Amino acid sequence: MRLGILGTGKIVQEFLPMVKTIPSIELVGLLSTPRSVERAHDLQQQYQIATVYTDYATLLADAAIDTVYVALPNSLHYQYAKQALLAGKNVICEKPFTLVAEQLAELKDLALSRDLVLIEAITNQYLENYQAIRRDLPDLGKLKIIECNYSQYSSRYDQFKAGTVLPAFDPKLGGGALMDLNIYNIHFVVGLLGAPTHVQYLANVERNIDTSGILVLSYPDIKVVCIGAKDCTSPVRSTIQGTDGSIVLNGPTNTVESFTEIAHDGTATDYAGNQAAHRMHAEFVAFERIVAEHDMATVKQQLAHSETVMAVVDQAVASAGLKLG
Repeated sequence: MRLGILGTGKIVQEFLPMVKTIPSIELVGLLSTPRSVERAHDLQQQYQIATVYTDYATLLADAAIDTVYVALPNSLHYQYAKQALLAGKNVICEKPFTLVAEQLAELKDLALSRDLVLIEAITNQYLENYQAIRRDLPDLGKLKIIECNYSQYSSRYDQFKAGTVLPAFDPKLGGGALMDLNIYNIHFVVGLLGAPTHVQYLANVERNIDTSGILVLSYPDIKVVCIGAKDCTSPVRSTIQGTDGSIVLNGPTNTVESFTEIAHDGTATDYAGNQAAHRMHAEFVAFERIVAEHDMATVKQQLAHSETVMAVVDQAVASAGLKLG
């Protein structure tokens, strides 16, 4: 994979040291805004990136780049992914894929019509511990209740209360607790159960953005509660309860660091099978293989998953009376 990276923010700064441990991914280009170009050149030198660009069209014209990684603010995902697809590039897009399901449907049609890879960078779907949870679900008997809580007091919330609206709390930029934290819970649940029959989002809304909220997903025989909060905090964990046992996920649903399976008799078995320390490693190893093998069957499978997630997001936003973008 010969990669063009869009952005120089926190996620890119976290991504770069990790991706250097995957030799088959070549860092060809880095796109920066003019005001962040000094940071971009620092990153270029530190991580041996071939070229820094401040013009997106010029990056897209670089024939050495076969795949674009969209790591920009949420509201820019659709626009920049579409431009990359139109330029004939494969696209890896950070979560949330888009702000609304309609945008994702358009990107999907465009990618498949051009036989290009389009895939969402969502860590939990590729982690070994998540695959183990999926494998062990039948051990729990008939599933009844799932609760996911990813609550993390945001350092930007104090600024938000003081009147400074940063991207994390800006509805026009697709901010808020649903899109930042609860989105991981949605992916976690949808990857296990598929599409719910009913969605309701009970949000704490301040100045038109959800600072925290409880998302209720109904399935025919299973009830799910997903909690995401940026205005308060709590021990972060998730539980899956069935008639024959339960699973307790230790930590957030984006890292799936370890879990404990508990039988009715109290017997507890701990699992910690992720092979890499960094949460993004497994997904980018998978993406490199998908691009190298042009594995469009997996692309279509993962797009179907992402479409289900975006349908849940659309229903949640509507039920809470929010408007993003």
